[in-house]
Amino acid sequence: MPTLIMIATDIVAITVLTLGIYFTRHRRRDLVVAFVGVNVGVLAVTVMLAGSAVAVGLGLGLFGVLSIIRLRSSEISQREVAYYFASLALGLIAGLATTLTPLAFALMTLIVTAMYVADHPRLLSRSRHTTMTVDRAIPDETELYAHLEQLLGAHVTQVTVQQIDLVNDTTLVDVRYQASVRTPTPGLRTPARAAQPELSR
Repeated sequence: MPTLIMIATDIVAITVLTLGIYFTRHRRRDLVVAFVGVNVGVLAVTVMLAGSAVAVGLGLGLFGVLSIIRLRSSEISQREVAYYFASLALGLIAGLATTLTPLAFALMTLIVTAMYVADHPRLLSRSRHTTMTVDRAIPDETELYAHLEQLLGAHVTQVTVQQIDLVNDTTLVDVRYQASVRTPTPGLRTPARAAQPELSR
């Protein structure tokens, strides 16, 4: 009975994490399937291993092996890596906890809450990151900052030059900047389309 309660708790936690948080914000169905599949798979294996003396060691080993396989199989963003590890952690906690202890419940709640807060659209919403090719070879850092701020119309906080091509006169840069806040002007509306004249019959 305690094991069934932990399984139900894990199902609720992974549903909130994937459908309530991730899919609502990022709309990637393929990764929802991946997160749920990994979570349920890890949960099933750890429940089977929970009664053995090497349960913890095998569980952590499984955590590492699945991480390597998944991260090498395709390129995903750092945000999705965080969701992936959160799904793994939920499955491990639920599978290794033989009863619904306050600590297990608190840890699972902490993981879901941390992902909700850390990935909230309003948290550091002005921070941006992009890789771009500038149509000039600019070796001078001060000039490069000024040129990028003019192009982006924003305050550039960090620039990493990845390549300066003097032959093709280009600069490849990794840029981190603060986007400007655009507030709509009160009473400003989109102009309506002009009415089309009726064709005479």
